[in-house]
Amino acid sequence: MTAPAYGVLRQVSETASVLLENNPSSMTLEGTNSWVLRATPSTPAVVVDPGYHDLDHLELLAAAGEVELVLLTHFHPDHAEGAPWFAERVGAPVRAFDPSLCRAASSFADGEVISAGGLSIRVLHTPGHTGDSVSLVLDGHVLTGDTILGRGTTVLHDLGDYLRSLRKLIELPAGTVGLPGHGPELLDLPATAREYLAHREQRLDQVRSALEVLGADATPRQVVEVVYADVDRALWAPAELSVQAQLDYLRSEEQG
Repeated sequence: MTAPAYGVLRQVSETASVLLENNPSSMTLEGTNSWVLRATPSTPAVVVDPGYHDLDHLELLAAAGEVELVLLTHFHPDHAEGAPWFAERVGAPVRAFDPSLCRAASSFADGEVISAGGLSIRVLHTPGHTGDSVSLVLDGHVLTGDTILGRGTTVLHDLGDYLRSLRKLIELPAGTVGLPGHGPELLDLPATAREYLAHREQRLDQVRSALEVLGADATPRQVVEVVYADVDRALWAPAELSVQAQLDYLRSEEQG
């Protein structure tokens, strides 16, 4: 496998470049993708997810050129923690779905079209990983934050929300390129979203089967030990969060 290119702004398309933060882990894969979006080489940029308060990374990001606007896909610190420092450094406002993350600007709404840096960026509220998660659609691309990763699956807070979000992303035009918060870009994001949806439905069936054996009151940990038996145990703790979301979803179905 090629070593990650930390500290190098990599051009992905005419519009999008990425600076990979050096914060690899089981949750962040090779690290956080900080996206730099620019209509032309001479126009100001829109920066998405500056990452942690990591001054080495943020200074390199600031060196990429003039920034008109900073956008956040969700509140997790590996995406948003460095935004206040970075925004002050480059003199740009910060916008996010959560008003508490914004600086010198308002929060955005589902379906809003943001005009900045010569770009038109449409906001899709895609909760599930977190309640404030958004995906950002522009010019044949969609930035997905942690809603869909470059590989593997994401940890869930609310499965019902997540399934609805996947269906939103499936409706994008075929061939829309996915620019995730972690991992490599995806050549056909709607196709990946369909795969994610099938995977989640399969996992739900596995959880239902596990509950038939363990009983309806089984804990997330007990379910993980059955359903995720073939998964690295280092990932069992985050898997418990996703299983809790699945149990909540199944129990709400029963009550509904």
